[in-house]
Amino acid sequence: MPLIGTIKLLHKSGENITRIRGIFSGTLSYIFNRFSTETTSFSDILKDAAANGYTEPDPREDLCGNDIARKLLILARELDLENEFDEISVQNLIPEQLRITNLEEFYARFSELDEYYLPIKQNLSNDKVLRYIGDLRGDLQQSKGIPEVKLVETDKFTALGQLKGADSIFEIYTESYGEHPIVIQGAGAGAEVTARGVFGDILRIIEKM
Repeated sequence: MPLIGTIKLLHKSGENITRIRGIFSGTLSYIFNRFSTETTSFSDILKDAAANGYTEPDPREDLCGNDIARKLLILARELDLENEFDEISVQNLIPEQLRITNLEEFYARFSELDEYYLPIKQNLSNDKVLRYIGDLRGDLQQSKGIPEVKLVETDKFTALGQLKGADSIFEIYTESYGEHPIVIQGAGAGAEVTARGVFGDILRIIEKM
């Protein structure tokens, strides 16, 4: 999706970007879009995501939040911010007791994910859904912003709340646009989507050469 190019253009044109928020992972979009609205267990949805090729070979790479944190850092760099990776607040989605197991044991203990996530879902009100977001905010005209990766409840009728499938979405808030962000949305996971993105990068590199 044309996120980096849009941010570059806004920043270089002097637009004051005040916040960038969104769902940066198509994998976790797929998981929480389904988990928030279906009766299917968290572990079964995660298995479906793996079977569809949405997750990394080790799904803990998706659940730990580091991938989204790296993407937030890329956006911070595009805004000339000086944040470092260890300054990003990341909510790890893996229950603590499963963080030190090997992959085989992790799969064997999948049911523990349901014990952790079912109470979270049961506490949701009818008009709320769960979303795992990246959020870069603060005074982004200074040297550093406030980057966070976290699981949040959001109204199901907002742009974030209405997301379907494995789509990703980004909201770019600027001084000129006020409370009405620029929204970029599209497919965020899958082999074909990734391949097209890589091919597009190759074409851009060839053009510059």
